[in-house]
Amino acid sequence: MAQMTGGEALAKSLYREGVRVMFGLPGIQMYGIMSALRDEPGIRFITTRHEQATGYMADGYARAGGEGGFGTALVVPGPGLFNAAGALSTAYSTSSPVLMVSGQVQRDFIGSDVGMLHEVNDQMEAIKPVTKFQRRALQVGDIPQAVHDAVLAMKTGRPRPVEIEIPPETLEEWGEAELLEASNPLRPAAPTKDIEKAVELLASAKRPVIFAGGGVILGDAGEELQAVAEHLQAGVVMSAEGKGAIDGRHPLAIGSALSPGSPTVEYLQTADVVLAVGSRLVRAGINPDQTVIQLDIDPDEIGRNYENAHGLAGDAAATLRSVLDGLKDSGGPRESAANTIGTVRDAADAVAPNTQPQGDILKSIRDHTPDDTLMVSGMTQVGYYSRSHWKTYNPRSFFTSGYSGNLGYAFPTGLGVKVAQPDKPVVITSGDGGFLYSSQELATAVQHNINAVVVVFNDNAYGNVSRDLDNMWGGTYGAELHNPDFVEMAEAYGVKGMKVDEPTEVGAAVADAIQLDRPVLIEVPVGRMPQPAMFRGSDPVK
Repeated sequence: MAQMTGGEALAKSLYREGVRVMFGLPGIQMYGIMSALRDEPGIRFITTRHEQATGYMADGYARAGGEGGFGTALVVPGPGLFNAAGALSTAYSTSSPVLMVSGQVQRDFIGSDVGMLHEVNDQMEAIKPVTKFQRRALQVGDIPQAVHDAVLAMKTGRPRPVEIEIPPETLEEWGEAELLEASNPLRPAAPTKDIEKAVELLASAKRPVIFAGGGVILGDAGEELQAVAEHLQAGVVMSAEGKGAIDGRHPLAIGSALSPGSPTVEYLQTADVVLAVGSRLVRAGINPDQTVIQLDIDPDEIGRNYENAHGLAGDAAATLRSVLDGLKDSGGPRESAANTIGTVRDAADAVAPNTQPQGDILKSIRDHTPDDTLMVSGMTQVGYYSRSHWKTYNPRSFFTSGYSGNLGYAFPTGLGVKVAQPDKPVVITSGDGGFLYSSQELATAVQHNINAVVVVFNDNAYGNVSRDLDNMWGGTYGAELHNPDFVEMAEAYGVKGMKVDEPTEVGAAVADAIQLDRPVLIEVPVGRMPQPAMFRGSDPVK
């Protein structure tokens, strides 16, 4: 063991676990760790302007494949942690690995309810619903084990946020601590007998279809999924979180247009066997009487929405490799189904421009951006529409807020994405209402050279709410907004501001913005937009 401060034990432990970037907002209880981070050159600290941004940026960093494989955030206790809870809820819903490091009040006052600064009784209990693991480290020697166990829990099975909290004097005082090796959890395939049953079902299927969810992306299983699809000549349907599981231009890719009655759903419902990989299958459009093989790293998800699903509880990549081996033993690759799949994909693509102006806007952006563009779809009508119709060619290149549906998540999440992938274009779509949740992070983008492009669609309202109240509740109320001049606001922060008035001009403006290689805000004044078909009468398809 070596003598070190608690802050040094924390910084060194984080570095050993692979942390190279930390997003945070320092405060009085965190001086011990801030001092240690100052002396730890291997960890880049990015200061945010609000605690919610720390969690969102860490989430975006993690999902975009940032170094270390997860995102890390730092906040003060109580209100700081609670401010970050909205971001944790998004990370929880999208199975994103985020390590939240929180402060605490002084050791002797934890749970005393005497009114210490930032005191919240039992904050670990309050944060449990949006975290997978919680741990409090009270002594310097406890810190390395707490970090190790938190990261191990986060990486084992289904990835989700975890939280550790440390009192201020523990971070500041000296003590003995033993630094641990980085966690390296096993990710085994599903049990052999379950794989053999799945192979039997797939080998005998006349029209198999694969439904790819976010677990394919998080499990880095795209190559294995494509190999299985090609052997079976099975069409691949992707959820919004699963976009990019295979290249959207692949002959077997059907797409993500999952509105009821769409060509995609109609074809999915003709399958005699559906292989669902890494999806909870919420409103996927599969009929209750269809045969479903559900592959998921989280055994609790198997059968949650389809009781009779044949379960494969295991790592997606490892399990798909075993499934492919079994299929090869059962026979050679099938005759090409590309023509049939292409007909379905073309029919779904023909629907894409039908909702306007969303269709024209998305087409304009896609036509003017490189194939490797990373798209962050905000909780706005253009963002909603992109879940079905944005063309996605690579894994970890399309980001939503999952079933959490947080308004305001897109901009800070997109900044985290850009930090993880600084050499790729990052385009963020946001409404005016959602953008103003975190517009102050424009300063963060400038200060830390985070050169993302945010497109703000400005209708001077919470447009979705305003339209729905008008259409279904007798008139809008409380949804109108007074906004700043977004271009002038951007320029005041040192961000390049641009403005376009026509949907068909958006893509060209985005292309110009990407070439500037600096933070850019593009304002697009819009009127009320119609609701995309997939959202009429139901929640978004997950």
